Amino acid sequence: MSDTETRGLRERELPFGFRQVAAGDKQRLVDDVFHRVARRYDLMNDLMSGGLHRAWKDAMVSWLSPPKAGRSAYRVLDVAGGTGDVAFRILNRGGPGVSVTVADINGAMLGVGAERAEKRHLDDRARFVQANAEALPFAERTHAAYTIAFGIRNVPDRAAALSEAYRVLERGGRFMCLEFAPVDLPMLKEVYDTYSFKVIPPLGRAITGDDQPYQYLVESIRTFPIPDRFAFEIEEAGFSRVSYRALSGGIAMIHSGFKV
Repeated sequence: MSDTETRGLRERELPFGFRQVAAGDKQRLVDDVFHRVARRYDLMNDLMSGGLHRAWKDAMVSWLSPPKAGRSAYRVLDVAGGTGDVAFRILNRGGPGVSVTVADINGAMLGVGAERAEKRHLDDRARFVQANAEALPFAERTHAAYTIAFGIRNVPDRAAALSEAYRVLERGGRFMCLEFAPVDLPMLKEVYDTYSFKVIPPLGRAITGDDQPYQYLVESIRTFPIPDRFAFEIEEAGFSRVSYRALSGGIAMIHSGFKV
């Protein structure tokens, strides 16, 4: 990359919640959010979704349908899943041939996940790797599935992350993304916005002593692309048979695509 290109990337601005920040600063700011809430991350998702994130994750894993029978290797890469919440669901649903590598840029989140895997006696089928979604340390065509839940909207360069997802998947491999979505149903939007902005940050402050991570996260949902636009981004990365399913009136979406 030339000096001009590097300078241009550094000077480009990206949304961090409702603020615009220098592209080179966004990852550091996102890292700080998740360092501050690592031990309460799943509680954070409970606050943001009213507990529904558990059912949504189950729905994504059900749609993925990891194989139950046989012992042939079925390797899943779960990105931005440091606490292991999705990985454990995949392992519990799949058979003995299923294994999951959890990749997360945040070491604190990974530490929580590794502890939980050991307590659940799943550490022989789950490994935890510190890695950036935009530059994964895995060879091409090494995974049967790539999952990411509530993580893609925090990645500074989505196109790079989607390109990496495509690269590491085998032919026939599947990309699945669970993410909050901007709500456009008028009555639901009003209730959802009130809950998001008036309830979640103060509740986060009451429980953790810090409302700023929660403020960022509810804002970041509003700046994420609408489902059709994100589906187009997935197709632009090379995926085929791209589709999505709405959950709970469109509060969250599961996106799916295949590398053919």
